[in-house]
Amino acid sequence: MKIKLKKIDAIIVVALIVVAGLFLYKAGYISLPLLEEVSPPEDGNVTTPPPEIPTPPTSFIPSFRRDVSPEDEGVHYDKIRISREWWYFGAVFNDEDSELKDWSVSISFNHMALGDLIGTLKPDLLVVVLHGENGETFGGMVNKKRYLGILNSGTLMASSPGVNVEFEDSWAEGEYPNWHVHAEDKDIDNTHEIIIDLDYKTSSLPIWTIGTRAFDKSKSSIANYLFTGCEVTGTVEIDGEEFIVKGTGHHEHAWSPKAVTRGLINGWDWFHATLDNGWNIYESNYYPTPQFISTKTSRINPFGTLLITTDNGETITELKNVDLKITREDNKIFPFVRMPADFSIAAKPSLNPIYVVSQSLLYGTNTKLDVNIGIENSYNKVWKFPTYMGMKIGACEIEGTLSWSDDEGEHQIPINGIGVSWSMRALL
Repeated sequence: MKIKLKKIDAIIVVALIVVAGLFLYKAGYISLPLLEEVSPPEDGNVTTPPPEIPTPPTSFIPSFRRDVSPEDEGVHYDKIRISREWWYFGAVFNDEDSELKDWSVSISFNHMALGDLIGTLKPDLLVVVLHGENGETFGGMVNKKRYLGILNSGTLMASSPGVNVEFEDSWAEGEYPNWHVHAEDKDIDNTHEIIIDLDYKTSSLPIWTIGTRAFDKSKSSIANYLFTGCEVTGTVEIDGEEFIVKGTGHHEHAWSPKAVTRGLINGWDWFHATLDNGWNIYESNYYPTPQFISTKTSRINPFGTLLITTDNGETITELKNVDLKITREDNKIFPFVRMPADFSIAAKPSLNPIYVVSQSLLYGTNTKLDVNIGIENSYNKVWKFPTYMGMKIGACEIEGTLSWSDDEGEHQIPINGIGVSWSMRALL
């Protein structure tokens, strides 16, 4: 039996559906995007979101290289075979809400080997350097005494587990994923009073760049790991005026044995940069050749590392074939020895069988980094006779490109950002 609706009945049904729909719309249960009126911006221009940045291919990093324990973070120079150790914290205050926008800071607690600063009897080193956006430099570094043969008898003292290190009134403490750093320049900078309090927080695991064991890394005699892309918040006080700062930073921890003497490592160039697109780049290059003999670097450098992360350390692109060239030099610290002022870096995956695991995902991608790095303003420290060593800590700018190919075609991403750099040169 078929039911026929009269015309009036059909009109009533349609009206009920429309009324019910309007009721549900007003109540928020449904939305009618086609009926919503989109108001144009006040300037009359309709903005579109920026295109998504392609993600470069990442390296395969074994899990043992991405794990850290409280013992790893603690002290190692208390072992008889370890002669030097450092805990480093750097940051760029690039957050829009930072009151010192685009300033940078380097803070480091260094237990140096006795032979590193020959003749000084002051191998405990503190670095507190603050770089302003317009070329200002505050703070510096100071080395102070340590009594021979007595553990934790010097100016720098540290313990385990976790980061627990102090140098007079400056200190750092914490464990993954949170650390706090308090630094005072004291007698480092006689013209300014600097007090820095920073909280470091990370959501990513570290990456070990040097280590002789797959497990129990604290038992290694030489090691280095870092956390990159950390969230940094805190305050900076300059001559009594306090500023709230926010930005991106990194925390690094390294130690080495007595067997690695200054005669083997005669210098290094190192930087960490935060890019405008939110990526981070880290590079370190150690030179085993005395600088007065040759300032050239080797493409096959077992002590060189270049890391790129697009997500604050969650994933890593590790390039092991790194060609670093010094394109401009200044600060002649000793005869024939100059500090670098500008670098060029070309890096790509390595064909060395030693790195076949970490480089496996990069094969065939033509991944290549080409950048120039300029040190804008710096603090320089020179120890003359009989030490013959110089250090340079600066703010740097980086620009260039990262290119690669994948199933979607060829990509070339501009690289632009700011960061911190550290160079060391020894005459002998």
